[in-house]
Amino acid sequence: MFMRNKLVLAVSAIALATSQANAQESAGAPDTSQQASTADAAGEVRLDYEKFVLGNGLEVILAVDDSDPIVSLMTVAHVGSAREKPGRTGFAHFFEHMAFNDSENVPQGANRRDIPAWGGDRNGYTTRDRTVYYETVPIDAFDKLLWIDSDRLGFMINTVTEDALEREKQVVKNEKRQRVDNAPYGYVGEVVAGALYPEDHPYNWTVIGSLPDLQAATLADVREFYDAYYGPNNATLAIVGDIDIAETKAKVERWFGEIARGPDVPDATPRPVELDAEARLMFEDNFAKLPELRLVYPTPAQFDGDEMALNVLANYLGSKASPLYRQVVEGGLAANVFSFHRAEELAGELAILVRANAGTDLDAVLAAVDAGLAEIAAQGIPEGELLRIQAESETGLYNQLSTVRGKAEALAIGNEFAGDPAYILKTLADVRSLDTSDIERAFAAHVAGQPRVITSFVPKGEAALAVDKSEVAKVWIEEVGEGSADEEVSQGEAAEFAKTPTKYDRSEPAFGELPLSKTVPTWKADLAKNVSLIGTTFDETPVASFIITFEGGTRLDTDEGLGTTALLASLMEEGSATRSAAEIEQALGRLGAGYSVGANSDGVSISGTTLARNLPAVVEVLSEIIATPRFTPEALSRARDKQLSAIRSAQANPAAIAALAFNALAYGDHPEGRRAIGTIETVEGIDLQALRDRHAALGSNGVRIHVAGDVSEAAATAAFAPLAGSLARDEAPIKLAPAADTGVAGNVYFIDVPGSKQSVIRAGRLTVASDSLEHERIEFANQKLGGSIGGDLAQMLRIEKGYTYGAYSAVSGGRVTQPWGVQTSVRANATGPSLEIIRDMVAAYGQNFGEAEADLTRNQIIKDTARSQESLGAKLGLIAEMAKYGLSDLLVEERQERLLAMSVEDFRKTAQEWFDPEEMIWVVVGDGETQRSAVKEFAAGLPGEFIELDTEGNPVGE
Repeated sequence: MFMRNKLVLAVSAIALATSQANAQESAGAPDTSQQASTADAAGEVRLDYEKFVLGNGLEVILAVDDSDPIVSLMTVAHVGSAREKPGRTGFAHFFEHMAFNDSENVPQGANRRDIPAWGGDRNGYTTRDRTVYYETVPIDAFDKLLWIDSDRLGFMINTVTEDALEREKQVVKNEKRQRVDNAPYGYVGEVVAGALYPEDHPYNWTVIGSLPDLQAATLADVREFYDAYYGPNNATLAIVGDIDIAETKAKVERWFGEIARGPDVPDATPRPVELDAEARLMFEDNFAKLPELRLVYPTPAQFDGDEMALNVLANYLGSKASPLYRQVVEGGLAANVFSFHRAEELAGELAILVRANAGTDLDAVLAAVDAGLAEIAAQGIPEGELLRIQAESETGLYNQLSTVRGKAEALAIGNEFAGDPAYILKTLADVRSLDTSDIERAFAAHVAGQPRVITSFVPKGEAALAVDKSEVAKVWIEEVGEGSADEEVSQGEAAEFAKTPTKYDRSEPAFGELPLSKTVPTWKADLAKNVSLIGTTFDETPVASFIITFEGGTRLDTDEGLGTTALLASLMEEGSATRSAAEIEQALGRLGAGYSVGANSDGVSISGTTLARNLPAVVEVLSEIIATPRFTPEALSRARDKQLSAIRSAQANPAAIAALAFNALAYGDHPEGRRAIGTIETVEGIDLQALRDRHAALGSNGVRIHVAGDVSEAAATAAFAPLAGSLARDEAPIKLAPAADTGVAGNVYFIDVPGSKQSVIRAGRLTVASDSLEHERIEFANQKLGGSIGGDLAQMLRIEKGYTYGAYSAVSGGRVTQPWGVQTSVRANATGPSLEIIRDMVAAYGQNFGEAEADLTRNQIIKDTARSQESLGAKLGLIAEMAKYGLSDLLVEERQERLLAMSVEDFRKTAQEWFDPEEMIWVVVGDGETQRSAVKEFAAGLPGEFIELDTEGNPVGE
């Protein structure tokens, strides 16, 4: 099932070339002239595709990937925020939202509701230069996707109503509030864009735009934008999956061929910018807890000769081998240094980002960064670092091409912007062709000593931490209100219009044959005493992913030592006794690998991905880290700074505040109710001896090794056997304490975060552990309520009311009793109505669950399984879950059988038992001045009390 031809580096492509004359023919048969091309003579990667152009100008790329019974469609419209008018900023992104509504032949809500119901994944995104729509579904829904996507491209504009326009404005505004206005450092993009680009430059504003501009959008604006930029001749469609090329070409012609050609869109002309002088700006951030420094340098547009060199440079600047890391992180100023380069159609940017330790003066950080840049100017780029980045780029390429969606995205974007569907392969070849002098030249030309934009975002009241001589940045900030009747919106009635005449019947096509899924084939081995190996072989790409899990995680910490396990995990990323973090990074990177260490309540895990041929060497390096972490005061200091930064970042995030409070209330004194990463006080008190003691216990509760990819059982066993031998221990089972009822069900808790533009709502209760079949039944019963964007909660709160960007419900996983709950962030002045809607929907859900709901749930979950097991990461996650809970080797098949066996009464009983608003704990985080009274009024309708907490979850006044 999972075996197919490997990717090898040399593209064989059949391109059907098209002339301008052919492109301007009336919609008809696609051009059939063929041209073969080969992109890389090295013969290492193979990417087969076929390209043809419809008479209306739509360029179509088809590729077969039969490793799973799924298909992905990727539509790239060559329009982004750079095509907007001043005063209508954010319109390209807003239009993306509008395009997910109905069209002439697709009913209201079908896109967001039906695609998840078909077991699919769908979404879109907008950048400065493009708008992308993508879906992945089981192959039986392929024709339905062609129906929806073609109707969106060619038959959407007549269905846009005033009601739909106003509703979608609220959704987009909610997205901005959630991602920008209510988030730490959310305004950085706006400040940088305004400083880096002149007012008449199309990159002067952010993609999401401003709320006043969004509110001002009219139906005429929507039509003008659609007519100008959404012609098929301004787009590329890529289809990748378990398809037949000839049959798919005929289907594409049927569904897309009769769409009318749009006006020609002129090519964008690159417009890179230069700064005459350094710009320094500062902003006091209502949500930030740590000061942040960002340096942004203007660079050339995409496809400029320096693009790849600057990409490599940014990778090096943010690496542990960089002088910036040595000056800033090892100098004790911050937990990390980040850098990225982004080359776009008109211009590019290279950014260096440092989120400093609490109370750190950003002048000191700037001086350290500049000292690091001076070292690079004097010493150049190490050859070993270039070799590392080149090897990592190969692994990155394989990861991109390992899924049908990733492959479709690469083909479509490469075609639309580079004129070459296989452009992604050229990028790897270009990186491989670089030498250190290319990187050094790009550094000298665009970074060293060059003018830049410097932003200082500091916590409220800590302006003194900003870089000296910084001007206060001007940012438009929305006022929070009690409520606003004019923002009450709804889906509204469907538009009345005369249907566009079409050659073909455009009614909804039928499903194809239902694909049933099977559990990935696994192999198992006991490598040593209490050390097991479980794996699956999958050779679509020559990579392997792995997880090494040490049983017993953060729940083993004492109250006084809370955060010890998480701190040990962080320390294990600081190198080994004999090699520094930079040396480990380079050693693994040159093998095309990386690794990370994490801890949760159940265990400590080391995970990574590598070129499969290098797995033994990678395990050897990791064995060194596992056996002898870098127990030095300097490494501890860096790891502690990283953890303290994470704690403070959580204190600034309303969603994290809500989650912490909910867990503490639900679990009480149980270890699951504590903050796993610890508190500032406990983490500051952890010393090296405590970490050595915790490290000595690793493996004593058992070790599970999981591997998936292009590696056989024999090869994996040989690679991990030496490590397993060193980890052998006598069995020491962990005793899990059950979670007791905390007696707070029905209470409503409010946490005031002044100035919040949204209220975070988190409500739920404890259920059962993941190893119980009842947990599975709760998952099944929850699906229609809030398991996807097509769920009832999102359909009501987002689609119908426009109160939120998203609303979901889920039951989490773990070995002890797990919570089920609802999560959303709603605009502040809709807090009260949103709470009431959630309460009423949860209360009525089980009572109203009927045969239609049961059929929809069964169909959606079964179909979703075919898609959700596709990626290498998904396969690795599945076998890790099977090993953790001792599940059957036929888990997927047996799960499907149990689902199909659930009666309507079973669904109803499960929902009524667990989804009861009076048994739920309600937590709301929002602006107290305007929302406290609404939450208090809501609490009066529940059996519990209204209680106000501080941001640490403690009752106010105690």
